Amino acid sequence: MKPSPFAWERPASLAALLDRLATAEGGVKLIAGAQSLGPMLALRLVEPDLILDITGIAELRQARVEAGALVLGACVTHANIEDGRVPDLTGGALQRVASAIAYRPVRNRGTIGGSLVHADPAADWVSALMALGAEVEIAGPQGRRTLPVERFVTGALEVALGPAEILVAVRVPALPPGAAWSYVKHCAKIGEFAHAIGAVRLEPGAGRGRAVIGAVEGAPVLLADARPLFGGRISPDFAERFEPSAAEAALIAAGMADPVERHVHVTVLARAVAQAGKLPLSRVPEAA
Repeated sequence: MKPSPFAWERPASLAALLDRLATAEGGVKLIAGAQSLGPMLALRLVEPDLILDITGIAELRQARVEAGALVLGACVTHANIEDGRVPDLTGGALQRVASAIAYRPVRNRGTIGGSLVHADPAADWVSALMALGAEVEIAGPQGRRTLPVERFVTGALEVALGPAEILVAVRVPALPPGAAWSYVKHCAKIGEFAHAIGAVRLEPGAGRGRAVIGAVEGAPVLLADARPLFGGRISPDFAERFEPSAAEAALIAAGMADPVERHVHVTVLARAVAQAGKLPLSRVPEAA
């Protein structure tokens, strides 16, 4: 099957792109790496009248450190991150996530912004950036605004973009000294989308942390305060204190009715906790 006919334009600047979005008639789609939109066009799952190629906009390809955060333009590719061609304030966390996305040809073209905007529940950046406490920067007719990733991704394939708005950058806060981080996913085979994702960002010294259960039917399940997973406190021995029942309760509250599905997700989260605490899996409490 071939895509239906559409017009193609390549704005040279962010201002030109925003102007075109404000005046365009009919359906409009933005394209960067084309790893999601390309197959959707081929299958006619989307049939836009106009496609705007944003790869010529220099601002969207830049990366910089600003006020203790890494700012990644929307068109920064997975391979840019994997290969260390951008700064890293996360102690290698971003590189590890990027290197496990699909296959190298996908990582060469796929972009961090495109992945977030597509908002596939099983996509790596959706869960990983939520766990890291990242924000997105959005530009539109009314200027710029920022949103935490958990408020940007509103559901499966759904994001909080208004008319003529675009995601321009992702802001990833630095991991402080002593922070523990882990990202684990379960796939049928390497390169496929995950069936379950567990991610944690824990600060035992400050007694706080975040945990994410991803690859669920809707938006990832976020525990912005992860203390209930560890008996009410996040201490240096957090891995030994992990309580699977608390994670299962969060999944039940999120509407996951299948106990087998819950077991898989809780087990993957337990592995992430063990990895973050550098604890053998045999010493982490088993999911019920």
